[in-house]
Order: sequence, then C-alpha cells, then structure tokens
Amino acid sequence: MQIIQSRRTFLTGLTAAGAAGLVGAATQARAEPPPEVTRIRTSVFRKVSDCQTPFYAAEDLLRNEGFTEIEFIEPANDAESLRMLPDGVIDFDWWFAPELVRMIDRGTPLAILAGMHTGCLELLANQDVGSVKALQGRRVGVNQLNGIPQVLLKLMAANVGLDVERDIEWVVTPNSLDLLAAGKIDAFLATPPDPQIAQDRKIGHVILSTALDRPWSQYYCCMLAANVDFTRQYPVATKRVMRAVLKAVDLCVSDPQAAARRSADKGFASSYDYALRTLGAARYDVWREFDPEDTLRFYALRMQELGMIAASPQEVIAKGTDWRFLNELKRELKT
Repeated sequence: MQIIQSRRTFLTGLTAAGAAGLVGAATQARAEPPPEVTRIRTSVFRKVSDCQTPFYAAEDLLRNEGFTEIEFIEPANDAESLRMLPDGVIDFDWWFAPELVRMIDRGTPLAILAGMHTGCLELLANQDVGSVKALQGRRVGVNQLNGIPQVLLKLMAANVGLDVERDIEWVVTPNSLDLLAAGKIDAFLATPPDPQIAQDRKIGHVILSTALDRPWSQYYCCMLAANVDFTRQYPVATKRVMRAVLKAVDLCVSDPQAAARRSADKGFASSYDYALRTLGAARYDVWREFDPEDTLRFYALRMQELGMIAASPQEVIAKGTDWRFLNELKRELKT
C-alpha cells in the first residue's frame, strides 16, 4: 500500500468558471466551525480510475475547507481496497453502487453519503454480437469471478432474460481488451480508460452504455462512502469534505479541461486525453437530481432476486446510508 502526500498551494491559471467553482462556497464554509480534524485520507487507483477525477481534482477545494494534510493511499489490490474504509485506513472512498450494497449485506460498517455520477461503463463486444441478449452462448471476459464487473454483467444479462449461470461462458483474464481484439472473448464490461482505448484502436463496438441505455442510465454507478466512525465523530469535517467533492463534481461539468488536467498532473489519470473524454461521456450533472436511495433500491432488489445478497433494499438503506450532509448541501449548493 503506497501513501502519496501532497501539500501544494492553490493552483493558478484557472479559467473564470473553474475558479468560481473552487471558491464559491467559501463564505458558507467560514460560517461553520472549523473541521474537527485537518487530515483526510482517500484511495487512489493510478491510471485506471479516470471516472474518479473529482476526487483527484478536489485537493485545493479541501484546503479551502480547512484540511492541511490530504493523503491518497493506493491499495495493493481490489481485496485490500475493500478493507481500507471499514478498517479506518482511509476516511472516504468512491465505489460502484452494487459493491457497496454487497458490503452492507455482509455487515461491513460504512456510510453511503451521496451519488457521484452515472454512465462511465460500456459493454463492448465483437461485431457479430449486437445486443446483451446475443451474449447467450458467448464468452465474456471478467477480471475475477464474483468481482464487480461480473456482478454488473449478471444484472445486465438477467435484465434481458438470460440465465446468468448457464447462458454465458465466463473467462477470467487480467486483460479483456486484448482478448476481445484477438477474438478470444466476445464481450466484456469496460471501465475507463478501456472504452476510450477501444475506440482509438477500433476494437469491438458498444452494445450497452450506462450513460445512455435504460435502466442503467437512470441510476448512479459510483457513490461516495465514508468510514462510519469518522462521520459520527467528525460531522463538521464530513460536511466540509462532501462540499469539496461535490464542488469538484460540478467542476467536471463546468470546466472538464481543468479537472482532467489536475488529475493528469498528479499522475492519477491514465492520460489527460482519456480523463477528459471520460468526463465528457459520463454524467456528472445529476447529483442534485437523482435520488441515491433509488439507486440502492434498484440494485439491492435485483441482487436479492439473483441470490447475491440476503438483505432487502430497505435493510441496505437503513444500515448503510447517511443523507444528512447531502440534504444540507443540496440546499446550500443550488447553483
């Protein structure tokens, strides 16, 4: 696990829109008590998480909120990343909604605070596969069995009536993109930057986009979660972190070039170009509109129907959410 600490001063040279996005809440922030702690820790997946650009672009916003020490901690693997939040190694994280539902079902203590965006995933397939229904009898690549790409693919397949255990041949591979290009698999669910790489290399075509295709486009794919002890002990700090992150989400809409540049300059984005294209493809303009409970209810119900979880949607919501800060910030950050 690698820890990256940064103490950079406020960046200059921003556009007027970007600068307004950074400092617009300063008056409200000053009216509140200072944060109970001044160190904030979150995770980072270098070069493979372009959809998390708001986290990486929020550093100066967090300093404006009174945080002087901001740590980006890189897990060794997916398994470690899932333990970091409940174990208190990090304070905030950004995860796919179905993974958070599974964690709550397993009794993992965490607090989901808000939805961040939708639409960063694309289901890529060979040219002779024209729909999700056409995946019947096909080979589909996943990075691991029962990992989140396979969970999402099973939900997508079940949504069109496929038997997810019998109708699809699951191929475990660390590089689905190359296997699709070589014709060794027929499809895989791509996360940024793979959709952009596939487009540039003319590999496959999109048969489902979570930015465009219902029902997936109507729900968050990624949500903000926190260590539950942190939210209880440091409510002022929690709200200030959320304000910074949500304003960074807004910056991804108002000035995506500045947000992508920050992520690339920090070495977190796969590249400036891919980060910028990810911001243009995904939906970062919905956090005020979509109800995060609807997302959890949607995924929990379908996961329960497929036997992936035992908890009901309402149990998931009751055990693992805290909307106090989001409700306050929606009123505060109306524009």
